[in-house]
Amino acid sequence: MVRIGPRRDLVRDADKGGSPPAATSGSVAIAAQLRRAILDGAYDYGDRLPAERDLAEHFRASRSTVREALRQLEEMRLVSRRIGSGTFVVHNPGFSESTIVEMTSPLELVEVRIAFEPHMVRLAVLNATARELDQLAEALERLEDCGGDREEFSREDEGFHLALAECTRNPMMVWLYRQINNVRGHRQWAAMKETILSPQRIAEYNRQHRDLYEALKSRDIDGAVQIITSHLDKARRDLLGAEREQRGEAR
Repeated sequence: MVRIGPRRDLVRDADKGGSPPAATSGSVAIAAQLRRAILDGAYDYGDRLPAERDLAEHFRASRSTVREALRQLEEMRLVSRRIGSGTFVVHNPGFSESTIVEMTSPLELVEVRIAFEPHMVRLAVLNATARELDQLAEALERLEDCGGDREEFSREDEGFHLALAECTRNPMMVWLYRQINNVRGHRQWAAMKETILSPQRIAEYNRQHRDLYEALKSRDIDGAVQIITSHLDKARRDLLGAEREQRGEAR
């Protein structure tokens, strides 16, 4: 295999004195060669792969074939594709917490939240003191004051859900939710904000936040669990819609 380096100027067969792969290279073969390059250390964690057009030229394949090969690498958890930025290596032989943060997609994160937050809310209803409910109310007010500002809403939304975790009075729950917020701050989520966080959706999310607070204040366990479940289900549907929209733009 002719080595493909992490920079465009290294995608040069002539520089290596070799010949490019056959034009019949399919997505599986391309994915296998790129996989071997990544595992052999030709690319380090965080390196950006060459652009699709450069890979297509190198492998003498169509861009759709290259795109499918990159999708396969993403399924193997070797790369992460970021709309508008490129494809980045997330394979890290020295596995760390930061690797998890970068590897987890927004959709995967919301699926974890769907499993985690309903029980967190149940504990919050049972354990929150008046002081913690006041702090949750303050977090809600900051959230509602964001208007349609995507960045401010995203930041204050993290604060509201962390305040909700603190209502459980369970240190492990709070610690776990801080890890969730760390993932929510990564670049994949940032790329989704423009598509997902319209003023209309922000207003709808905040109606659900207000309903959730009122359920906690009333000590309504069933109502609170139902609201957080609906809230996260909506977030999941919105993410799926955004991903379909972005795939359509990429074609």
